[in-house]
Amino acid sequence: MPMDPSSGISIMRSPSQFSWVNLSRNLMLAYQSLGVVYGDLSTSPLYVYQSTFIGKLQKHQNTNAVFGVFSLIFWTLTLIPLLKYVFIVLSADDNGEGGTFALYSLLCRHGKFSLLPNQQAADEELSAYRYGPSRQNPSLTPFKRFLEKHKRLRTALLILVLFGACMVIGDGVITPAISVLSSVSGLQDAEQKLTNGEVVLLACVVLVGLFALQHYGTHRVAFLFAPVVIIWLLSIFSIGLYNTIYWNPKIIYAISPHYIIKFFHETGKDGWISLGGILLSITGTEAMFADLGHFTDFSIRLAFSFVVYPCLVVQYMGQAAFLSRNTSAIPRSFYDSIPDVVYWPVFVIATLAAIVGSQAVITATFSIVKQCHSLGCFPRVKVVHTSRHIHGQIYIPEVNWILMIITLAITVGFQDTTLIGNAYGLACMTVMFITTCLMALVLVIVWQQNVLLAAAFLLFFGFIEGVYLSSALMKVPQGGWVSLVLSFIFTIVMFVWHYGTRRKYNFDLHNKVPLRWLLGLGPSLGIVRVPGIGLIYSELATGVPSIFSHFVTNLPAFHSVLVFVCVKSVPVPYVSPEERFLIGRICPRPYRMYRCIVRYGYKDIQRDDGDFENHLIQSIAEFIQMEAVEPTLLSPDSPSIDGRMAVISMRPIQSGSCLVVSEHEDLDANNSIRSSKSSTLQSLRSSYDDENPNIRRRQVRFQLPPNPGMDPSVREELLDLIQAKEAGVAYIMGHSYVKARKSSSFLKKLVIDIGYSFLRKNCRGPAVALNIPHISLIEVGMTYYV
Repeated sequence: MPMDPSSGISIMRSPSQFSWVNLSRNLMLAYQSLGVVYGDLSTSPLYVYQSTFIGKLQKHQNTNAVFGVFSLIFWTLTLIPLLKYVFIVLSADDNGEGGTFALYSLLCRHGKFSLLPNQQAADEELSAYRYGPSRQNPSLTPFKRFLEKHKRLRTALLILVLFGACMVIGDGVITPAISVLSSVSGLQDAEQKLTNGEVVLLACVVLVGLFALQHYGTHRVAFLFAPVVIIWLLSIFSIGLYNTIYWNPKIIYAISPHYIIKFFHETGKDGWISLGGILLSITGTEAMFADLGHFTDFSIRLAFSFVVYPCLVVQYMGQAAFLSRNTSAIPRSFYDSIPDVVYWPVFVIATLAAIVGSQAVITATFSIVKQCHSLGCFPRVKVVHTSRHIHGQIYIPEVNWILMIITLAITVGFQDTTLIGNAYGLACMTVMFITTCLMALVLVIVWQQNVLLAAAFLLFFGFIEGVYLSSALMKVPQGGWVSLVLSFIFTIVMFVWHYGTRRKYNFDLHNKVPLRWLLGLGPSLGIVRVPGIGLIYSELATGVPSIFSHFVTNLPAFHSVLVFVCVKSVPVPYVSPEERFLIGRICPRPYRMYRCIVRYGYKDIQRDDGDFENHLIQSIAEFIQMEAVEPTLLSPDSPSIDGRMAVISMRPIQSGSCLVVSEHEDLDANNSIRSSKSSTLQSLRSSYDDENPNIRRRQVRFQLPPNPGMDPSVREELLDLIQAKEAGVAYIMGHSYVKARKSSSFLKKLVIDIGYSFLRKNCRGPAVALNIPHISLIEVGMTYYV
């Protein structure tokens, strides 16, 4: 839904947007969203009543209590998923993306809340960066400056976001366990001979199969998801309607809030504790916002308002009507309420729906881990893009197997959906409460609404969710501790990694090589400059890293062309290829030293297509010509320039206008420019290409165009660049060791020397994560004392 540029609040679509084409597109997206977004939420009726009436509420298993519980479920579904998410939160998208990280990204772009100081003025010129009102509200400036000034508040905000992300990861562990175990338990109701152990064993087999199939990707079986969920929703709607008419039509009166007051008056504290079971009716609601990037807000609103919400309300109403006449069936409420004629078909559909819901949460977990990694809050892991056509469908092997082991441990350890449900409810409600807090900040800082309006939003929804959260916390000893322990462990891992990364970056920032020192060495840098291009990777976006002086003082020769490459993430979901490269020059022209900043969004996938070197050469060539033809473009006053850096459009190789491009099967056969590679190196390169056919580099040759009017100095520089490319490209990285200073506190030594070092040793190396070919990699060791 479009945003009003003056207020940041969603506005109504124009009539043209309600055309048949757009409506049919949104209807198709709404159909697809049923299988991806609502699988978890729609399977909640399997265990809500059972979890609610367990414990002390067993003393109140009567008709009035059943009416009161249904009234609570109805208003909970109405206030939180429908009112809060559908009508408000879905409007706070970040260029179409949702979730806690999308809200944090919005806040970081509208305020200096990021703890990693690698943002540049050029980042603000990204097309995806501009969102919300263009003018600042003067009355909000003191509040914003107060948050920006205190580092502890910014750190607390980051920890809050990380904790919410970790709770989502916890959902990825708990959802498969409770969904599959609840659906499989229907066998025990039908076949009395089955023991608990046999049911748990069957659930474990299903779970192992579910996680084992993840590497095929969601798109392989996604076409089955929506029909399964639709059949499931129609089934529970029909059963709910039948039970309502057959058992107790008066249950419809329980929609009145009067029954909630009556329920708490009769049950007291026991009723408050039972809220931990009622909140399970809205588990999976956060998926509406988190999976927004795959659909549109209108399609998700359409699916929930006209399909999911009515089906769930009628199903809960039907179960309540059945239980009001059969209170003894509460422990098996869902399966006992199914008519015998359709029992087995519904059981099969319930099992399939549970698998679909689990699949959606596991996929969302992969996406959250990827976003955490992009923002420097998660160790480097292998990210596999499982679909060439659907952006964002990824698979992370290490995370997948860790999730499977923890899920199996929870299933075998608890063997009870009620105990698992206590952990599940706590995790989901915590995420919703964190979303409410972040949304209140977005109202003030991004949408620039009145502080009183944000406070009213926070108080209303925060109070409702706070009551549910307090009830869920009471069940920490009865299984709820699992969510807290898992989230605490993942939060510690994320924060330790972010802290270590930040300290290492600050060390580089404060120990940059002085430009005077480089200028004093002269264009040769005091060493022999051999043909070739040296790509020096660094996390610094400005200046020359200290590790470069380590190279110069320890290596007898260096490449004739040097490019300092910085691959960084910016607080936007996606960066278009036309804006990805930021090219600049370091030192005067004779030094042949350049800087390239490669920018990715937190949802971008860094895929190795074998064309990075060629795109880089083409971009540098365009920068050289741009600098000569339009020198005013590189002035500090230019809005697209950061110092002496320019945004260079990343075009297809064949469309390069600065250089003539031709492809060859074998560049070394007829090479007019003698290559510095020996026959041994060439054979090693050939062997490497044979071993890695999926990432074979394109054999491209660049030539100067026949342009007599070209400036001689520009021609000479371009010729040097082409000759260096023909001689070969080397990737140079620092193999760094990070240690705490001797004067550091015990806690800092524990975090850096043990925690951060352990994570660095056991995660993927930076060269592998950046898809750098090891045959061309040079690593030089260096110790950081932070």
